[in-house]
Amino acid sequence: MSEQVDLTTIPISPDGDKSSDKAPPSELNDKFITVFHDKDNFNVKHPLQNNWTLWFTKPPSGQGASWNDLLKKVITFNTVEEFWGIYNNIAPVSDLAMKSDYHLFKEGVRPEWEDPQNKHGGKWSYQFKDKRSVDINDLWLHTMLAAIGETLEEEEDGEVMGVVVNVRKAFFRIGVWTRTIGKSIPNRGDGDVSGGKGRSVDKGQKILLAIGKRFKETLKLSPSETVEFSGHTDSAHSGSTRAKAKFTV
Repeated sequence: MSEQVDLTTIPISPDGDKSSDKAPPSELNDKFITVFHDKDNFNVKHPLQNNWTLWFTKPPSGQGASWNDLLKKVITFNTVEEFWGIYNNIAPVSDLAMKSDYHLFKEGVRPEWEDPQNKHGGKWSYQFKDKRSVDINDLWLHTMLAAIGETLEEEEDGEVMGVVVNVRKAFFRIGVWTRTIGKSIPNRGDGDVSGGKGRSVDKGQKILLAIGKRFKETLKLSPSETVEFSGHTDSAHSGSTRAKAKFTV
């Protein structure tokens, strides 16, 4: 996982099949054919709204291993077809070793609290404690699709930074990282007005709660189950990813 995936070896269809040359090139060039029309012969890709980078955290091999040693960038992609190709060629969550993580973040954002685009933010998360009764692969897939499909928030919100899944001995945990904790954040002077600049606290909190509700629906949780939101700063101060919840849905 430490080296970038060679896209020439990746099947680029939801079924995992490689494109072939069954149809003559001239025929393919005469009309637009997508992977959804013909999974074997297509000449059009579907761009995503944002570029996304997949990261992997490998389990520590001993004491003293730093976060930077464990965190590895896998690949950056920006089309639907590339996403499916990558997904079909990496280990499913259920096969990962304990203390492993997948992170899927917008390009240019590292999956860590200290990143400038994360330091004012937080995350929605849910722990699946009964690991044997949950299809974690399906839930993680739908969480990733919700992220890259931009369905967790409205287009102008600019909150969602990425999604993460943690594999632990006692549970699986899936989270959605946001740029803010519902408050307006300082203007960096770079022209970026997304993620809460000039936004009222009331509006910011409503946006976060809406993301939490969509996340809960993505995880197919019952109304009686609770998804929690906590700030990265609180987590850092507590020395744990399980800081006191600021919001719940």
